[in-house]
Amino acid sequence: MATKRTYQPKKRRRARVHGFRARMKSKKGKEVLSRRRRKGRKTIALKTTKVKRSRR
Repeated sequence: MATKRTYQPKKRRRARVHGFRARMKSKKGKEVLSRRRRKGRKTIALKTTKVKRSRR
């Protein structure tokens, strides 16, 4: 039996972990944003689109 790949992408998880608001929550996250601003990055955090919630 083959093992599955470890990366199973989910839009909501990605936004919650790497998004702008997630970065702003912690001191280290704010450091990340300030470093990226200082470097001149066009995008300082993950660009999030509206995440559709599945209906059940």
